[in-house]
Parts: sequence; structure tokens; C-alpha cells
Amino acid sequence: MSRIGRKPIVIPNGVTVTLDNTLITVNGPKGTLSRQVHKDMKINVEASEITVERPSDNKLHRSLHGTTRSVVANMVSGVTEGYSKNLELVGVGYRANKTGNKLVLNVGYSHPVEITPENGIEFDVPAQNKITVKGIDKELVGATAAKIREVRLPEPYKGKGIKYEGERILRKEGKAGKKK
Repeated sequence: MSRIGRKPIVIPNGVTVTLDNTLITVNGPKGTLSRQVHKDMKINVEASEITVERPSDNKLHRSLHGTTRSVVANMVSGVTEGYSKNLELVGVGYRANKTGNKLVLNVGYSHPVEITPENGIEFDVPAQNKITVKGIDKELVGATAAKIREVRLPEPYKGKGIKYEGERILRKEGKAGKKK
């Protein structure tokens, strides 16, 4: 039995969970999230906790059990606390700034790169070389941060580019000079 799938999800105060057939909706202080879950997974919503059960032990149901529980737990956590990803810009002249709700990146191209946030995503620029992506949907926050990182991936020779905070870039040695 899935260890993660068996754990109940505690519903904090101020959060309401409604289940309509296969659509689960979580309402909280930060917003509302809805998601379709697999039709075979059985979700029980009680007064203060949610449990996920699987109908059988076949491979599909075993794989969906823990995943469904994690997705629902992330929804509950997102509407109460929210999620954020921090990015760093490394390189001479690399900087980010926020104009309106758009993120403008100057990362060595001939033009600035503008990124418009999707619904539910917010950008914060605490310093010229730091970006914070915030939102209530964990999946969307991670995808948006990955899209920003793709604008200028960190390169292995000088380490320049956009990287996640705390990410270690494996460095390569440059071209060896000719010995005389």
C-alpha cells in the first residue's frame, strides 16, 4: 500500500473542500483551485480531513494513489500558504525589473525579454539580480519559473545565466592552451 496515499490530509481552518463527482474544488484565504481527479480514485471529505482510497491493487491504481493524494495536499497547501520559487541572474549586466505586472529581463540579448504572468502568478523583484515567482498553484509556479530560466540557461564555463536559488552549476574547464 502506498505510504503517501494512506496519509490523511488535514483541512485547516478557513478552507472548504467540495467534491463534485471527479472535480475537487478547494477554497481558501488565498484563492480557489479546482482539478479533475481520475474517476477510479475515491476521495472522502470528512469534517477535518481528506482521505484518498484506491479500488484495487493493479499497477494503474497503485501509481495514481500517492499522486492523487499529493496533488490534493498541494491544493490545500496552496490556498493557505501559497508557493514561491526564487531565481538568480548571474552575469555582468544581467538584470531584471518589473513594469506593471510584466517581468523585463536584460540578459545579454540585443533586446529586453518581456514575460507576462499567467492568471494566478505574480512576479517580485527584490533586487536587480533576483526574481521571485509566487502563486497558489504549485505546478504553475514551477512551470513559470522554468520558462523564465529557459530565457538564458546557465552555461557551464562561466556560470552565466538564470538559475534557481541554491542551484549548483557544474563548471567545465575551458579550452587548454598549447604548450610550447
